[in-house]
Amino acid sequence: MHSYHPFHHAARTPDKPAYVMARTGETVTYRQLEDRSNQGAQLFRALGLQRGDTIALLLENHARYFEICFAAQRSGLFFTAMSTRLSAEEAEYIIRDCGAKLLIVSASLAGQAAELLRRNPEVQRRFSVGGKLPGHEAWEAATAAQPTARIADESAGRDMLFSSGTTGRPKGIRTALLEEAIDAPGTLTNVAAKLYAMGPDSVYLSPAPLYHAAPLRFNMSVLRFGGTSIVMERFDAEEALALIEKHRVTHSQWVPTMFVRLLKLPPEARARYGHAALKVAIHAAAPCPVQVKQAMIRWWGPVLYEYYAGTEGNGYVACDSHEWLAHPGTVGRALVGEIRILDDAGRVLPAGETGTIYFANGPAFEYHNDAAKTAASRSREGWSTLGDVGHVDAEGYLYLTDRRHYLIISGGVNIYPQEVENLLVQHPKVADVAVIGVPNDEYGEEVKAVVQPMDMNDAGPALAAELIGFCRARLSHLKCPRSVDFDAALPRHPTGKLYKRLLRERYWAGRGTKL
Repeated sequence: MHSYHPFHHAARTPDKPAYVMARTGETVTYRQLEDRSNQGAQLFRALGLQRGDTIALLLENHARYFEICFAAQRSGLFFTAMSTRLSAEEAEYIIRDCGAKLLIVSASLAGQAAELLRRNPEVQRRFSVGGKLPGHEAWEAATAAQPTARIADESAGRDMLFSSGTTGRPKGIRTALLEEAIDAPGTLTNVAAKLYAMGPDSVYLSPAPLYHAAPLRFNMSVLRFGGTSIVMERFDAEEALALIEKHRVTHSQWVPTMFVRLLKLPPEARARYGHAALKVAIHAAAPCPVQVKQAMIRWWGPVLYEYYAGTEGNGYVACDSHEWLAHPGTVGRALVGEIRILDDAGRVLPAGETGTIYFANGPAFEYHNDAAKTAASRSREGWSTLGDVGHVDAEGYLYLTDRRHYLIISGGVNIYPQEVENLLVQHPKVADVAVIGVPNDEYGEEVKAVVQPMDMNDAGPALAAELIGFCRARLSHLKCPRSVDFDAALPRHPTGKLYKRLLRERYWAGRGTKL
C-alpha cells in the first residue's frame, strides 16, 4: 500500500535522505523533515494561525524550504512561495493580496526584507531563515523551542501561488481547501505515479527555483512518495550532468532553455558524465523547439516526458518520447480536463485550426481578489483558458503556437514569435533570443529579434545580417526579423519564462502600448 506523506517515511525509513542540497551537500533525513515540520506546525498554532490562514515565503533554494511548506501543509494553511526576483512593488502586492499573516524571509535577502518591513506593516509576524534580520525573529530558534509531536488538529493545506507576471501583474491562484487527510493522494501524485512511475525509489534532480509551481509541487510529491530530491541551489548545465551521474538520478525536470544550454556545452563536457539511471526527464513551462528535443532524445534516449499545464491546475496534457516522435512538436493529449479550441467569437474550431486553448470539465480555480480576470479566463460554457494558442490534430494531440499576449500583428498579418525564436536559438552563435513586435508607423508593428550571443564580442551589424539571412532562408519573409538588437542577458526568469513585457517596454515607452 502506498503512503503519501513524510510522516509515514519518517516512521519506516527515518535515516533515509529526504533531500540533499547539491552544492553544500546538506542532507535532511525523513526523521528531520518530520520533526522540523511538526515544530513549524506547532509554532503556527502557538501564534494563532488556523486552517485557511495564509503564510508567505521569500527564500532562495534553501534547506529549510520543504520543512516550512510541510509545516503549512499539515496545518491546513495556504502557503504562498514568492520569487526572489520580484520587484519590491510586486512582492508588496502579493503579500497584501494573499492576506499573509506571517512572512518568512531568507537572511540573504536583507535588502528585500527591509523594504517589505516598511511596505507591509500589516503582516503580524516575521521570521528570518539562515541568520538574523532587523524586525524579524529567527525561524530556526523559534521552531526549535516547539515540541516535535504532531498538532492535534492536522488538516490538509495547499499552496496558493501567483503566476509569474510575464505578461502583467502577478495573479493569485486559489483553490479551495479540501476536507481530506494530510496524506491523501492528490492529482499530481496520481499523475506522477501513473505517468512517470514515481515512487519511494525515485531520485529526483530539481534544477529550478523552488518558488515556482512545478518544482515546488513535484519536489513535494517526491517527498510524499518517500523518494529523495537533489536540489540545485541554481542551475548550471555541467553541474546538472555531474549530479545525474553522482546521485544516480532516476527522475528530473527541466525547461527548454536548460536543454539548449546542455546541448551547447562542449562535446567533451557532455561526454564526461553518465546518465544510466535516468528513466524520466520531464519538461514543460514553454514550447520546446523540435530540433532541440530531437537532439536530447538522441543523447539521453526516449526518457523525455513533456506536459502542458499551468499553476491554475485546470488541465494536464502530456506525452512520452514515443508519442512525441510519432507526432513531432506535440505537447500531448489531455489527461485532466478536455481540450477545446475556440476562435475569437467563442466558437469551437475543428481539428487542425488554430485558436485559444480551453479546458472543459477540468478542476476549477479562481484568480484571487480579481473576479474580472477570472471571468475573462472563462468561455460561455464555463471552460477555462491559460491564454495560450494552438491546435489539436485528428487524434487529439495538442500543439502550442504561442501565448496570445505575444502575438505580433504586422500589416494585418498574425505572426507568432515562438516559431522564429525556435529557429534562431539553433544558430551556433545564439545563446538566447526573444522575438517581439516593435512600433512601425506603416504596419503598426514589425518583428524584432533581441539576441543574447554566445560571445558578446560577436554582437554587431555583421551578426545581425547573418541572423536575418538565416531566418529568411528558412521562413516566410513576413515572419522574419526586420532588425536585431543584442543584449548581454535577456530578462528570463530562472524557471525559463521570458519577461517579454520588460523588453517591449523599451520600444513601446511613450506610445499606445500593447502591454
